[in-house]
Amino acid sequence: MALNDTRIRNARPQAKAYKMFDGGGLHLVINPQGSRLWRLKYRIGGREKLLSIGAYPAVGLKAAREAREAAKTLLAAGGDPSEQKKATKRAASTAAECSFRALADEYLAKLTAEGRAAVTLGKVEWLLGFANAEFGGQPIREITAPNVLACLRKVEQRGRHETARRLRSTIGAVFRFAVATARADTDPTFALRNALIRPTVTPMPAIIEPAEVGALARAIDGYKGQPTTVAALRLLLLLVPRPGELRQAFWEEFDFEARVWTIPPHIAKMRRPHRVPLPTQAIDILMDLREITGCCERVFPSIRTWKRPMSENTMNGALRRLGYSGEEVVSHGFRSTFSTLANESGLWHPDAVERALAHVEGNKVRRAYARGEHWDERVRMAQWWADHLDRLKADAAGVVVPIRAGVS
Repeated sequence: MALNDTRIRNARPQAKAYKMFDGGGLHLVINPQGSRLWRLKYRIGGREKLLSIGAYPAVGLKAAREAREAAKTLLAAGGDPSEQKKATKRAASTAAECSFRALADEYLAKLTAEGRAAVTLGKVEWLLGFANAEFGGQPIREITAPNVLACLRKVEQRGRHETARRLRSTIGAVFRFAVATARADTDPTFALRNALIRPTVTPMPAIIEPAEVGALARAIDGYKGQPTTVAALRLLLLLVPRPGELRQAFWEEFDFEARVWTIPPHIAKMRRPHRVPLPTQAIDILMDLREITGCCERVFPSIRTWKRPMSENTMNGALRRLGYSGEEVVSHGFRSTFSTLANESGLWHPDAVERALAHVEGNKVRRAYARGEHWDERVRMAQWWADHLDRLKADAAGVVVPIRAGVS
């Protein structure tokens, strides 16, 4: 007797599983636990086989019958419904493994294994979130340049031109990774190189006039906030590292006898260790600071927990409280201050200034030969810079200080 929905709904589980037949090999298995599963019994090549169709009521009676008829049509054409189902599942699995999202996750795992900084990984993951929201589930081979451009345009239309540019680069990196691993044929972002609005490059706000630099240094010395924040700003101006490198510093990185701070490669932006000479003024600040945070591993622990570094907003926040706007100066701009004044002094080789800033030579050929650190010159330059800041502070206060002799 053919089934109907009333008979199916009224069927009650028994101690053992039993079947309710609809005809043509289609039947419903009622399990002791209460589940109702559609099965289709058929023969192929003289061998009996069983096709699983799905669970009731997710697969209703009408849908089950349609599946039965489709299976019969396939059998008449010489196909095997079970093998076709397996092939469909394999194709779906392969498509999932080769989706943009899957490849993006693999690419991110690769960057992690290469030891990229947590900040870098966070930015890449954030950018990939835009792409995943648009076409993360699509097979990467099916994603075209117009698909990518539509994603980029959504970011660009919000005025985030630089973000759109970086997003294109990041999406392109995933595609090139897929090409290298034989899961994509081309990188569609190559065709989009000139499709986006070119962002206006604005230099990092910085104070470069000597008198204003002196006034800034005096303002920092007189800051009434946390002593650790004062020390951080003073050291940032003296040693000109990247703010994140200073915030994340550990006491073990400082060798006071050798007068050097070694920034480890996993913190340094260029992923290579960077040595910073310590002038006398910096050592004095660090010695005073060690009385406050020397019990911790970190030089600048968070005020909430010593296990984490000072917030990335702390130094810029202090500059705002000192009356400097974000258009005038940011903490990262201290590096531009040093670069400008050191180069304008004419005392130092430009390469020594660049190495002090941990900049990498842009010309690959020149970089292959210019491997020196200019260390001796940088040691002298570090002390000159510290003394020069003292002179500028004194000038800002109207005090005449004789120029230190012996700079060469």
